[in-house]
Amino acid sequence: MSAKKECGHHGHHKHHKLLKFILGVVLVIIILILLAILIIWLVLRPTRPRFFLQDTSIYQLNLTSPNYLTTTLQLTISSRNPNDRVGIYYDHLDTYVSYKGQQITLATALPKGYQGHHDVSVWSPYLYGTNVPLAPFLMASLGQDENAGFLLLYVHVDGKLRWRVGSWMSGHYHIGVSCPAFFTCDADKGSFHFQQTTSCSVDV
Repeated sequence: MSAKKECGHHGHHKHHKLLKFILGVVLVIIILILLAILIIWLVLRPTRPRFFLQDTSIYQLNLTSPNYLTTTLQLTISSRNPNDRVGIYYDHLDTYVSYKGQQITLATALPKGYQGHHDVSVWSPYLYGTNVPLAPFLMASLGQDENAGFLLLYVHVDGKLRWRVGSWMSGHYHIGVSCPAFFTCDADKGSFHFQQTTSCSVDV
């Protein structure tokens, strides 16, 4: 009776050792895979894309009482992939315009697409804001800017991208872009003139 118990205990011990060995092998494989991915990532060093606001045309910027703003704009914004071996998939991009931190147009979707090494993408969307309510101090500030002859708006791009290296594809990363748009204003004619191409700040 005692011998049988010892035999059973020995078999259980062997099974436990085998299970620990298998788990150890699996853990080592996972660590090696993660290490390989990390090494590849560090070697390639993907750089965030570069965005430029090339042009902005304001067709309508109307203030109406009590505190509403109606806006129509067209943008020309470009993006360049500076990487030598990393491609970029833009899976979702929205663009909109803000004034002193308040969004004044609806978000407009930009076309999805793949950007190869050193490729450049250019978009020229129209943006609209109809009877957007503004805080009274923003209404006053906007009127003052027009009368002073200068106006500063910000163009934003918000969305998701993925990195591609060969056949490997990363998960989704959030991208946020902010571009200052400087204008001179002719209050008498109600016209706005975009000053110059500006570089945008990009956060990935």
